[in-house]
Amino acid sequence: MNDIMTVQDGMMVSLAYTLHVDGVLVDESEQDEPLEFIQGQGDIISGLEQALYGMQVGQRREVHVAPEDGYGEVDEQAMMYVPLAMFPPNFPLQPGLELSIRDRENNILPARIVQVEEERALLDLNHPLAGKTLDFSVQIVALRPASDAERLQG
Repeated sequence: MNDIMTVQDGMMVSLAYTLHVDGVLVDESEQDEPLEFIQGQGDIISGLEQALYGMQVGQRREVHVAPEDGYGEVDEQAMMYVPLAMFPPNFPLQPGLELSIRDRENNILPARIVQVEEERALLDLNHPLAGKTLDFSVQIVALRPASDAERLQG
């Protein structure tokens, strides 16, 4: 009987990682503060989650995630013009600025200013990493079955 635990659905995974996009480091976890999630619940992007199956504690892997398995392709429909009058006075309207907006249902959405014109600003509601290939370097730091309470909390 094999007693070695591997990453599988229902396991609490502690993952140390670095994420590079176009050769630039954009995110990382510290070895002593790994990302923790329950495998198989869709808590992380699908391309990374799929690549972790079968890994063991201490194992390292390079994972390349295509846009369709990461944050999706850039959706041109997720661009919108907003009148400048909708922004607070003295708001620093500059291309590249990231902000949060509320939709009609009062959901908070991340957005980025793409362009500022005389009377309106063009906002991009795509995830900042949409359309990008994600290059992860990962290591399984710890692995254990998730408790019932953890599974309920998600």
